[in-house]
Amino acid sequence: MQWLVRGESQVPRGHQWLTATEAARASTMRYTKRRNEYLLRRYAGKCAVAAVVGHPSDAASLGRIAVLNRVTGAPYVEVDGRTLDMDISLTDRAGWAVCLVGPDLRAVGVDLEIVEPRSDGFVRDFLTPAEREIVGGASGSDGHDAAANLIWSAKESALKVLRTGLRADTRTVEVVVAEPSSVSRRTSQWQRLSVVSAAGTFPGWWRRDGVFVLTVVAAAGLADPPQALPDSADLSQAEPVHSWVDRPLVE
Repeated sequence: MQWLVRGESQVPRGHQWLTATEAARASTMRYTKRRNEYLLRRYAGKCAVAAVVGHPSDAASLGRIAVLNRVTGAPYVEVDGRTLDMDISLTDRAGWAVCLVGPDLRAVGVDLEIVEPRSDGFVRDFLTPAEREIVGGASGSDGHDAAANLIWSAKESALKVLRTGLRADTRTVEVVVAEPSSVSRRTSQWQRLSVVSAAGTFPGWWRRDGVFVLTVVAAAGLADPPQALPDSADLSQAEPVHSWVDRPLVE
């Protein structure tokens, strides 16, 4: 499994890099935030696929790659109308997207979050007692925020694996961090976690990159963490982008 980061500023102008179906769907999106996120996720997915299979990454070549969705919502890829023997999993937050690419990722969840303040009410209402202990044991306000967002991100990843999303009570899954003290450190290294649910215990990984925290959870496997593709943007240097705020509707 490999991963790649793309930022909103890297998305090409125009629609040459999109398939006709993708361009048509984007054109129906009235809200700038929704359209930007849709385009960013597709661009990250296409770039990751191109890098793995050795496909050219110019706009016309990316337009031959289609990022589609199964009935479950899980994305998959076609090149020139033929389904590729690999899957992708996508997440985006604040102008940045992460794509995982690899074989059979249909039981993998990935989630990207900002390390931002979370209220005591949020921690009390959405986290389990054991998770609240991890947050309470973190050092300083940054450590507290990192722990709260790490746990929230891992829950989101696990609920993607379970195909329930946030329709489920977030306390029905419990995040276990292998080294709780590590949540207070700013290190861009993958570290282990697991998520316990009624369906079993899911293995996972997490990392802190600058102001972002990223989690990956799977139904099984994940003995090794994802490997960064060479052309990936550096998430540790990324700043959150909210370009849609000044223009909420597409003109």
